[in-house]
Amino acid sequence: MDPALESDVFARACTSRLVLQDVTGRWGALALGALHEGPARFNALRRRVDGVSEKMLAQTLQALERDGFVVRDVQGTIPPKVEYRLTPLGARLAEQLVALIELVEGSMGEVLAAQAAYDATRD
Repeated sequence: MDPALESDVFARACTSRLVLQDVTGRWGALALGALHEGPARFNALRRRVDGVSEKMLAQTLQALERDGFVVRDVQGTIPPKVEYRLTPLGARLAEQLVALIELVEGSMGEVLAAQAAYDATRD
């Protein structure tokens, strides 16, 4: 790898921090997780990612498209049909995010117990 292209997310000026922020932000992770299930139109994604505003989803998808994780396909139908899908890079990333999501979901019993124990010491 070209040394000029090496990334170190822990370095303040590293551009990978911005990409990591796009991916791991609340809406980025959820949009990528939803698209891991398959291509989707905007409104279907908005329904799947419950609670996201239209504006935030649009901004999130634009950032993920710019980063190379998502492709916006505009089909020449009347009216135009727009669909979002993962790129091969996005699919690899989403696979890892889905594993993390499943780990968190599967660990909620332990998390809730830890939160209750922590809160009990703070009262």
